[in-house]
Amino acid sequence: MSRALFLLVFVMQFTFAFHALRTGRPTRWIFIIFMAPVLGCLLYYFLEVFPNSREHRTVRRRIRDIAKALAPDAELKRRAEEVEINASVDNRAALASECLEKGMFDEAIKLYEGCLQGPYRDDARLAFSLARARFYNQEFVRARELLDRIWKTNPKSDPEEVQLLHARVLEAMGETGAALAQYESLRDRYVGFEARYRHALLLKNLGRWHEASALLADIVRHAKRSALESEQEWVKLAKREVETEGAPASV
Repeated sequence: MSRALFLLVFVMQFTFAFHALRTGRPTRWIFIIFMAPVLGCLLYYFLEVFPNSREHRTVRRRIRDIAKALAPDAELKRRAEEVEINASVDNRAALASECLEKGMFDEAIKLYEGCLQGPYRDDARLAFSLARARFYNQEFVRARELLDRIWKTNPKSDPEEVQLLHARVLEAMGETGAALAQYESLRDRYVGFEARYRHALLLKNLGRWHEASALLADIVRHAKRSALESEQEWVKLAKREVETEGAPASV
């Protein structure tokens, strides 16, 4: 083995061993990495690192997308069968989420309402999901009431997500001034590009293109900071708005 190759393998071993030590992996991995230089590093990567990586999550998401394209109702059917076997709150909420994704808003609402009983009456996660279902079903007033309830009973439960949905509800109700205030408040707090994109879209719909273009340009400028596929979708939409400068899009 040449000196350069030996050095490269040693650096690779040291890197993986340091990662195992820093992340609290079992100490046996350090011995495996140094006893079997190349094979040990490969085993460590594919058994410990890759399953928790962004790449693995992306692969799994793409596999799920392909499965849904081939059998679009398979997941819905599976969730329904699980509820028949065990009508737990978790199973009913999972079925409701699938109904929501399929555009079956009335069914999702009934399921979420059934979950929000007894000890789960003030469950913020379920209440937020029900608010989303009511929003997509154009029940804006009732969605707003649910969001207000979440703020009162669980003020620390995903406040940015609750506020973003609240801004969308206000916008849908025609309360554009209040919606703009909510979007502006989220501008430097919301993690991700969705809030900025929706803010820009509302500004554009109001004819305030100069302000909207500044927000859209900001999204495009910071796009490289996020490699998440879900965030890149907002970047694509922002680029499309910048390029067209035509009729506002809706999401």
